[in-house]
Amino acid sequence: MKTLMMSTALTLAAVSAQAQEIGVAMAQYDNNFLTILRHGIEDGGKAAGVNLQFEDAQNDIPRQLSQIQNFISSGVDAIIVVAVDSDSIPQMDRMATAAGIPIVNINREPPHVDKLGPLEAFVGSRETDAGTIQAREACRMVREKIGEGENAKGAILAGDLFIQAGRVRTETVQDFVKTPECDFVEIIDTQVGDWSRSKANDLVSNWLSAGIKLDVIFANNDEMAIGAAQALKMAGVSQEDVVIAGVDATPDALMGIRSGDVDLTVFQDAAGQGRLGAEIAAKMARGEAFDQVSYIPFELVTASNLAEYLSR
Repeated sequence: MKTLMMSTALTLAAVSAQAQEIGVAMAQYDNNFLTILRHGIEDGGKAAGVNLQFEDAQNDIPRQLSQIQNFISSGVDAIIVVAVDSDSIPQMDRMATAAGIPIVNINREPPHVDKLGPLEAFVGSRETDAGTIQAREACRMVREKIGEGENAKGAILAGDLFIQAGRVRTETVQDFVKTPECDFVEIIDTQVGDWSRSKANDLVSNWLSAGIKLDVIFANNDEMAIGAAQALKMAGVSQEDVVIAGVDATPDALMGIRSGDVDLTVFQDAAGQGRLGAEIAAKMARGEAFDQVSYIPFELVTASNLAEYLSR
């Protein structure tokens, strides 16, 4: 009897010590920002002592929904999602909740963020802050360039309007240029660049070919800001003539600020979002207390404080 009890105790100890399995459904791998985010999730998972199973949705909504179903079928202890489309988040959350599996959305904010269920959590940043910080500094730089009493023309490179970040950043910039701080800037065009450097390059090249002279380009992310800078350079337009603003503070964008190709970006802590999201997923899997909604602040990056971000 004593041997049986000892054997049972050892078995229970082994089960309790077993690492939780967490499925991670990424929108895509081929993206600089999401690569940083993925590494943050890996670091957070390692620190929390959990096993992570990564899947790449390749920016395909049905593929991501299928991946969520596969995670549920395999009996993971929790699910992390970086959604292809913010509007698909409620469906994925319902699928996981119905199976009794905790789910954490990272970066892409759920439409129902104010009404999350007990098995749902979100880690990200307030997109209105990104748009406001970007627009305020870009407008200040434009005013400094053109002087008081002069008007300016601007354009917006939107990411993906099916993703909350693309919609909100774009709308926030559009609203900000109507305020007294920036009402001297007229937005003459807004085009969807799909977060892509090459597509942004093509769009800006088309504007230049059409004879459109821009004073400022508001890009929803750094990849598009870099693409815009490349297009201006190829067309022989001086970087001094156009303010180029991005979001994310990726390593390439920081190099762009150092070289003078990009004027500003807004730091979004992708690694921090990933780490915290993985930590929260681990807590949920273990039935521990967790913060249901966590916002990590955006931060302005210009040439004046560039060294601080390069050192990270």
